[in-house]
Amino acid sequence: MLHVSKLLAGVAIASLISLGTAAAQTVLKSSDTHPDGYPTVEGVKYFGQLVKERTDGRYEVEVYHSAQLGEEKDTIEQVRSGVIELNRVSMAPFNGTVKESIVPALPYIFRSEEHMHKVMDGPIGDQIKAAFEPAGLVVLAFYDAGSRSFYNSKRPIKTVEDMKGLKFRVIQSDIFVDMTAALGANATPMPYGEVYSSIETGVIDGAENNFPSYDTAKHFEVAKYYSLDEHTILPEVFVMNKDAWDKLTPEDQEIFKQAAKESVAKQRELWSAKSAESRAIVEKAGVEINEVDKQGFIDAMKPVYDKHITDEVLKKLVADVQAVQ
Repeated sequence: MLHVSKLLAGVAIASLISLGTAAAQTVLKSSDTHPDGYPTVEGVKYFGQLVKERTDGRYEVEVYHSAQLGEEKDTIEQVRSGVIELNRVSMAPFNGTVKESIVPALPYIFRSEEHMHKVMDGPIGDQIKAAFEPAGLVVLAFYDAGSRSFYNSKRPIKTVEDMKGLKFRVIQSDIFVDMTAALGANATPMPYGEVYSSIETGVIDGAENNFPSYDTAKHFEVAKYYSLDEHTILPEVFVMNKDAWDKLTPEDQEIFKQAAKESVAKQRELWSAKSAESRAIVEKAGVEINEVDKQGFIDAMKPVYDKHITDEVLKKLVADVQAVQ
């Protein structure tokens, strides 16, 4: 009888320990508008895997892909208010909240993806990260999103003249609206999830994005002309609610930082492979991909810079970016 009592007591203690471990785990919710398997989704998953391993399971990251928690504009408010803890979102929707985020969103600010990496991985990237904190956000990482170009259902775009009169969906950002207007086209800001049906029904003629988005969202089915104007090389940003960040111990903050850094390398590798794969997929589907007179597009951007780069902080930031070799 005594032996049974001891056994039961041992089971009870083990159960309490198990309950304590479960209770100690913190689950962090993360949002992404892209589908499962997309490089940004996989980058955040990899971050979560490293965090879970290195905190011995005290933290777990649940990634809600495919806009399950809402489109980017909605989830930005959710992460700022603490409804969710993490969010992977394009840089451009932050332009109205964090003025320094305007600079990486400018058309033709980066000469290449390598130039963008050097800028965002260095002191300029750190300056932009710091600017997010007053908005209640901590930037964990900048991810790749390649170059964005215009595509449409009407005709190939080879010069600025070919843009005239076309209606394009753009990111919900004043810079993108003004950029499109400067090229003689009409901009319609709308959520990413509404683009396919809007092109299909003729509400808009096309949109602008990178090859993986053009492919995975199936926009190539309704907009067969993809023109390589490459107007932006826009980084993605992976952010955490600042209150949630501040609750981490200094040791855990270091774990999160290192996991985020390693996830960047992983995401870039996945991005490069996915970009090549997506281009091949849309070419095989009969998409017409054409080069453009890029200098004409660059020259048309002066009014965009004049309008949005007005104070000395942003002027210096632009000059600093352009000076990075």
